[in-house]
Amino acid sequence: MYIANIKLIISLVILSVAGLALTSSTGAQTDGDIQSPDLPAGCSSLQPDSGEEVGFHAYAIGVQIYRWNGASWELIAPSASLFADESYHGKVGTHYAGPTWASNSGSTVVGRRTGDCTPDASAIPWLKLEARSTDGPGVFNNVKHIQRVNTTGGLKPATPGTTVGDERRIPYTAEYYFYKVAE
Repeated sequence: MYIANIKLIISLVILSVAGLALTSSTGAQTDGDIQSPDLPAGCSSLQPDSGEEVGFHAYAIGVQIYRWNGASWELIAPSASLFADESYHGKVGTHYAGPTWASNSGSTVVGRRTGDCTPDASAIPWLKLEARSTDGPGVFNNVKHIQRVNTTGGLKPATPGTTVGDERRIPYTAEYYFYKVAE
């Protein structure tokens, strides 16, 4: 009985520490004081809408998946993990086809591209996306717009594919800002 109680106490301590770690890693990114990113000249189409503020901010690392159609490379989907900080600690969600973002808190948002700019020709464009739908409780609930900024890599391959259907996974990083109506 004594050993069972010790095991229970140790389990509760471990769960408490894990809960605090999760709260602190996602809490820092959902603070109402998160500022919008500085946008370079030529990127005014990415400005948030009037009355919106950053509700969540995440750092992504993953790949852009391209498929050769016989004449050119087509973007199939992103596949990335979302993190709480720029050192890629504290995974908070995933990003995949749709484009869709799914949080560990149980919410999703699906976007539609509405603006872009290319401040770095060696990386995929920066984007503004409108939320087409949101689902579930959590950080993506009621998101109105998403920005993809500070991108590296991810460009389609420069050389043709060898056969129709060839796929290439091109590494990329980005920051995503999720906007909600200011309260």
